[in-house]
Amino acid sequence: MEIALTPEVEQYIQAKVSSGQYASAREVFLTGIKLLQDIEQTYQGRYQALRDEVNIGIEAADRGEVVDAENVFGQLQERLNQKRNQLQ
Repeated sequence: MEIALTPEVEQYIQAKVSSGQYASAREVFLTGIKLLQDIEQTYQGRYQALRDEVNIGIEAADRGEVVDAENVFGQLQERLNQKRNQLQ
C-alpha cells in the first residue's frame, strides 16, 4: 500500500521520529491507527448506550410514565439557582 502524504504530515511524522518519541514512521502510523480504532470503539459504545437510553424513554412513554416538561424545566431551574446561590 502506498500513501501520499502532504509535506506538513511528513514533517510531523519526521519530527516525532527525530524527537525519539517513536522509533520509526511506521510506529507513528500504527499509533495513529490504534487511536482511531479506540475512538471508533468508544463512539460505538456511547452511541449504543444512547440508543438504549432512548429506547427506555420510549418504552416508559408508551406506558404513560411521562413527566410534564414544565415541571422538569422548573425543577432544573430551581437546582441551577441553588447551585448559583451556593457559589456566592
